[in-house]
Amino acid sequence: MKKHMGEIGLFTIAIIWGSGFIGTKLALDGGVRAIQTLTVRFFVASLILGTIFFKEIKKNISKESLRSGALLGVFSFIGFSMQTIGLVYTTISKNAFITAANVVIVPFIGFILYKRKLDKIGIISSFIALLGIGILSLQADFSVNLGDVLTFLCAFGFAFHIFFTGEFTAKYNAYVLTVTQFVVAFILSALLQIFTKQVHISATPTGIMGALYLGIFSTAIAFLLQTICQSKVEQTRSALILSTESLFGTILSVIFLHEVVTIRMVVGCMIIFTSIIISETKLSFLKKKVDSPAEER
Repeated sequence: MKKHMGEIGLFTIAIIWGSGFIGTKLALDGGVRAIQTLTVRFFVASLILGTIFFKEIKKNISKESLRSGALLGVFSFIGFSMQTIGLVYTTISKNAFITAANVVIVPFIGFILYKRKLDKIGIISSFIALLGIGILSLQADFSVNLGDVLTFLCAFGFAFHIFFTGEFTAKYNAYVLTVTQFVVAFILSALLQIFTKQVHISATPTGIMGALYLGIFSTAIAFLLQTICQSKVEQTRSALILSTESLFGTILSVIFLHEVVTIRMVVGCMIIFTSIIISETKLSFLKKKVDSPAEER
């Protein structure tokens, strides 16, 4: 059991993130507007992580790490805002699986920005993901739901966030980067909240609890677990396990919110999930295993 604690922890994170889709829906249905949800989420996460890692941040902070963290904060804000607003117009299942398509977008960012080699399997998995998104989102008249479009933009925001997180964590302290990005995302959310005149929050206790759940569990606690567990598990396996948040999001929405799942939705979700598995594993499980040399007697 101790040997697999890392994997168990990552699955726990995936479940927490999957439940976050329900937390967002409860917050929105409870009267907390989309932008207000983001403000509460990032404020709570900034406060908790900033307090816990204050000494670590003070010891490692620099102008470069602050600039990098700020950029991550911008992409976090884009990803979460598009995801949250998109959920107003689409279902949890579609929102979860379209968001998960960020996994296959990441390699293209490296190719475009840094001319990094793009493997054939990455291209194939991307087209499979687009096929799944098309089946999931296109209506009978080939129109697309506004929520699906916003969620697709959210996938790009998270893809850029994942890519630059990988670039920056090799250079700067992870706690400085994370807390900085949450503070920046909070400021952007608060400014947008003021600009759209949504300062006053009039919500039910359920709505407030949903927003707090996102800040405490889906953001602050999930990050702490991820930091601990990813040091114990190989990167590709970690990404694959974490991508199951979309699966857990769908399952939990069906169980707790009684969301209706159609055959078309199942097919679209399965295709997107298949593209994620192909992208992360490179189909290595299909390759012929090389026989190990016979042991000497």
